[in-house]
Amino acid sequence: MTQWYFVPFNTTDRVGPLDETAAREFALRNPDAQAWREGMSGWKPVRTVPELAAQAGGAPLHMPPPLGAAARGRSDEIDFRIVGNDMPFVEIELDPGESAISEAGALMYKDASIQMDTVFGDGSHTGQGGGFMDKVFSAGKRVLTGESLFTTMFTHTGTGKARVAFAAPYPGTVLAMKLDEHGGRLICQKDSFLAGARGVSVGIHFQRKILTGLFGGEGFVMQKLEGDGWVFVHAGGTLVERELAAGERIDVDTGCVMAYQPSVNMDVKPVGGIKSMLFGGEGVFLATLTGPGKVWLQSLPFSRMAGRMLAAAPQGGGQDRGEGSMLGGLGRLLDGDNRF
Repeated sequence: MTQWYFVPFNTTDRVGPLDETAAREFALRNPDAQAWREGMSGWKPVRTVPELAAQAGGAPLHMPPPLGAAARGRSDEIDFRIVGNDMPFVEIELDPGESAISEAGALMYKDASIQMDTVFGDGSHTGQGGGFMDKVFSAGKRVLTGESLFTTMFTHTGTGKARVAFAAPYPGTVLAMKLDEHGGRLICQKDSFLAGARGVSVGIHFQRKILTGLFGGEGFVMQKLEGDGWVFVHAGGTLVERELAAGERIDVDTGCVMAYQPSVNMDVKPVGGIKSMLFGGEGVFLATLTGPGKVWLQSLPFSRMAGRMLAAAPQGGGQDRGEGSMLGGLGRLLDGDNRF
């Protein structure tokens, strides 16, 4: 028997499993929800699923565009390429009038015909009828997720093609995602957003469970990326993508969860017994991710890399072993590696 799962519009609550009859009834009441069943490549708007988009008499349902695209306006269609492996950057190609947004300080280079402007919030309401309060709420959400109050917008004001590039802040992987291929919404770790097409909204996602918020590695507030265009997120180290079937669960180090679709349920569980908690080196809790949906995991969280660097630094109490010179610290002082 076919089992259906749904995610109602503007929520992260998963509904299901439902049989065919219950699924049709749910689709009638929630025409702008996202639907998934075994055999589908990903989550799709109800209105695009043939089994759900018709009533018993065969008449098509009248359904609004998914995810409020008409109210928000569609994102700019941009071309891009990702260059590099360990320290990658993304180069975006813009047509006249198109724009890209990025975090402050992410710019690597741009063509002269691209105008750079600082906007309040994430720029998703710029030029699309957004009022002052929309921009205030947008900026406030960004502050809660650890981002800057302002976003930089790059607009091609000339003719022909123009390019702008944004660099990753630390070693890792830049991942390109088309939001309309993921149901119009992704949940990401804080500070993961690097750049995107104009029209993409950077919001907040609250962890509702206290233990997940306290010990889930990302705190109570995560980033929520919404829209229908391209976004570029940064992960530490190597990135792996897993697609979980309905009910399938994986246990992950809390810092290695980079992003997941809203249909995936994230929780925490104890790592094991007292001995494992105290001497296992994996902390007290593991993150649990339960499908259906896709998850993206990173091999090197920035907090882990920063902790190792801090522990190895002499100023932080690390041991100076004198690598690279028979004279140790004195040798590095003579060859200029150490400074007063």
